[in-house]
Order: sequence, then C-alpha cells, then structure tokens
Amino acid sequence: MSDHRVPPARPHQRLTEDGRRVREVLTYSRRGSRFSPHQQAAWDEHHEAWVIPDEAVDQPGFSLDTWFGRGPEDRDGLIVEIGSGVGEATAALAAARPAYDVLAFEVWRPGVASGLRLVAEAGATNVRYCGVDAVWSVEHLLAPGSVAELWTFFPDPWHKTRHQKRRLVTPAFAALAASRLRPGGLWRLATDWAAYAEQMVEVLGAEPGLEGGVVERWAERPVTKFERKGVAAGRTITDLCYRRR
Repeated sequence: MSDHRVPPARPHQRLTEDGRRVREVLTYSRRGSRFSPHQQAAWDEHHEAWVIPDEAVDQPGFSLDTWFGRGPEDRDGLIVEIGSGVGEATAALAAARPAYDVLAFEVWRPGVASGLRLVAEAGATNVRYCGVDAVWSVEHLLAPGSVAELWTFFPDPWHKTRHQKRRLVTPAFAALAASRLRPGGLWRLATDWAAYAEQMVEVLGAEPGLEGGVVERWAERPVTKFERKGVAAGRTITDLCYRRR
C-alpha cells in the first residue's frame, strides 16, 4: 500500500548518492497509443471500472481491494500478470478463475483496450488493468506473501546485447517476486527466445525462494496470435513453472 514514504510511481527516477537525479532502467518501452474504432468503443465502455488510473497508485491509502470490490476473505487469491498484451490469455484464464482477482499490468494502451473487449466478452469481470511499471508496483503495491500466481508470458526478450539489462527476469526481480508469492504460489513463464529461456532457468534456479524449471506447455494457456507468430518464425516455445518454497 502506498504512503508518503514510498517513492512515486512516476516518472521512474531515482537519486544517486551524491544527489543527482537519474532515470531508472525500465523493462519496457511505451508504444503508440492510437485506438482503432473497436478499441475506442471498448475503452469508453469499460475503462472507468476496470482500469486503475496511473495517478491513483500514488494516493495515500491506495488499496487494490477497493478496485476489485472485494477483500481477501471474499476471494481465493490474487493473480498477477505482467505484460498482458492484447489480453487473449488474460481473458481466457481469468474467466476460468472467477474466485480470483487478476491484476494485469500492461503499458501499451491499445493492448489494454483490446483486452477490455476480450475480458468483457469472456465475462471475466475479475480483471483490473494497471499501466504503472510492474516492477515498481510489485514492490510497493503488493504485500509479501499476497500473490497466489504470477504470470509472465512472452516478456520482451530485449535480444540485443546492449538492451538485455532491461529484461524483467533478473536476480533482483526474482527475489522480489518470490517474496510476494504466498508459500506454494506459482510463477508461470513462457518465452519464444531460447537465450532468454536459458537466462530464466539460470536466474530462477539460483533463487533460494523458488523451485522448478522447464515444464510441458501449460495446457490452459491459450495459443495467442503472438505465440503463433513465434512458431511460424521457427522459434521454440519454452514454458517454465516455479513454486515458492
């Protein structure tokens, strides 16, 4: 929960020891924000109820329970998805888990609009979207041991060497994610980049709070348009699953 001691979610800047302000290294880049007519219609109909405004997370007393409309005693748990894209997996998986709250992080606004349409069509009224940096949010908005599952499907591979410092799966984030999962909670991942899969195995295998590795494809995860493109390009899809010890 936010309070006055927490650094604001935006503009993702920090101070060096000598007081200089520098921009944080982020795991994403924002793309265009123009909506198609269908996206605009979905945004207009659903964003007020299902999209958490960026500025809301900086308000004193911010609570996810307020946005979901129910507390921990009324749900089976909280599921967090980082990088929901256009919402194909989000809609299908959330609709199958109505007793869970699903918090989907996505910074690409047209993707959120497409996701709003899909979750509405699926009847997945348990999804809330957030466009604030997921790493910051996991640290400052989620309590330790509060997450039942974490989903990270096809995160940006940042395949150029000079960009790989921006990858989401790092030792620091692995430790943070493990601390937010409840005991027995799962972190499910998938990638179509072999080098990133190798990094995931190395990093997550070294995190003492987690156990797991490469697994068979998660049958419940729908095959998305993005995944089909990866397969068509000849890339192998790797699924991983880790459990909080």
